[in-house]
Amino acid sequence: MAETIRKKPARGIVVLDFGSQTTQLIARRIREQHVYSVVLPCSTPVDSIRALDPAGLVLSGGPSSVYDAGAPVCDPAVLDLGVPVLGICYGLQWLSYTLGGEVRPAASREFGPADLDVAERSSLFEGLASRQKIWMSHGDEVAALPEGFRALGRSGNVLAAVENPARRIFAVQFHPEVRHTEFGREILRNFVFGICGAKPNWTSAGFIAETIQAIRERVGEEHAICALSGGVDSAVAATLVHRAIGARLTNVFVDTGLLRLNEFEETMELLERRIGLNVIGVRAADRFLERLRGVSEPELKRRRIGEEFIAVFAEQARELERRTGRPVRYLVQGTLYPDVIESVSVRGPSATIKTHHNVGGLPEVMPFELIEPLRDLFKDEVREVGRELGLPEEMLRKHPFPGPGLAVRVLGEITEEKLQMARQADAVINDEIRRAGLYESLWQAFAVVLPARSVGVMGDARSYGLTVAVRAVTSEDAMTADWARLPADVLERISARIVNETHGISRVVYDISSKPPATIEWE
Repeated sequence: MAETIRKKPARGIVVLDFGSQTTQLIARRIREQHVYSVVLPCSTPVDSIRALDPAGLVLSGGPSSVYDAGAPVCDPAVLDLGVPVLGICYGLQWLSYTLGGEVRPAASREFGPADLDVAERSSLFEGLASRQKIWMSHGDEVAALPEGFRALGRSGNVLAAVENPARRIFAVQFHPEVRHTEFGREILRNFVFGICGAKPNWTSAGFIAETIQAIRERVGEEHAICALSGGVDSAVAATLVHRAIGARLTNVFVDTGLLRLNEFEETMELLERRIGLNVIGVRAADRFLERLRGVSEPELKRRRIGEEFIAVFAEQARELERRTGRPVRYLVQGTLYPDVIESVSVRGPSATIKTHHNVGGLPEVMPFELIEPLRDLFKDEVREVGRELGLPEEMLRKHPFPGPGLAVRVLGEITEEKLQMARQADAVINDEIRRAGLYESLWQAFAVVLPARSVGVMGDARSYGLTVAVRAVTSEDAMTADWARLPADVLERISARIVNETHGISRVVYDISSKPPATIEWE
């Protein structure tokens, strides 16, 4: 069973999730101001929330209407905990509906940029301009406010900001957590510090100390193995657990046959020599490729890879038990929050986007208990923790690589030939963006081998090769991403080299899709 190494917030902010895909961004924006925040389902019992002794509550957005059958609800008693409350989007509508106001379908729905006109003074907008750029995403609107509330600002004819000063309840129709809202960070800062009186006492160093202590308490004298992928997430997770239990952690890095060019050898050297972890390298390409033979459906790929990983780890655990005489009870993974929210609805009624091999792709019955110390963190937060732990920048700056590896970058059925195409094209892309000095400004850049052939001309002869899509994106947290505007000369060199150096590829295209509506990976 997965378990986050969770700590009690030091008078932090509790975010109650009504199903928004950006709920965790609220917590992230609060953490950026060094205040601890935790995300809980909107159905969390009031006593459980009270036990956390929060300085304030945030009610998230969500995809539902308050009038929908089965619409997410919160116990109204949370409004009587004696702490300030901020409702966002659906949070505003739920507050209005619950406290006796009126919510209705919007006459003109708003999805995207809008202007907020603040007409009344409020501590929520202290020090901010009276006209602001905001980001809307709603189909309903508040038509009448509950008793004791007043309007603070509007977007056109839509009530966009309200407050009940006596009860210290505030709410906005827009999303201050997204970067598109001009003063979103400042609005949240006013709420967290000016209204809630929280203290900026959450830091990477504090997270490390508390997490190590929590791991020690949970693991006791037991043994664990860690699923290393070669990326920053699993390396940071492994380092945290190593600091907690030392030699009782054994790290396992598996060559699945789905890795990038030379990645197994280079990563083993980095993990062992540079970071100093105890690592077992397992060559298992044949068995993974056999499990994937004839499989084209992306979710089935992920599930089979997840199952095979667990089988490999179980075998290594049995071997360790034979040698040491001690059972291996725990499996450590570098799971992050974007993996979780896209895979399974564990916080609230958020929609499942796709399965990740280390979350929803795991078998229902496993011989391990999971330790996932980074499960509530974003990538940039993990990198900061890694820097505090002293990990080399070479590791911390590596672009993310999916756990299923090239299996989700070769669309359709996987063959050795297509995997080699993906490796070579990926190597070209990364070489060229590094030469251009662009690697660190990009979140990810990679190749996708498409199951589409097209006619070409190579050496004055007809060719009929496959197509490679080049994908490069910028992002801060992988929850949203924009396609990177790579210089034309860089794209030209990438295209020419892929066609010339990758046998079987005759056409290169560039993916200009953002997330949403697309995801970063194609499968």
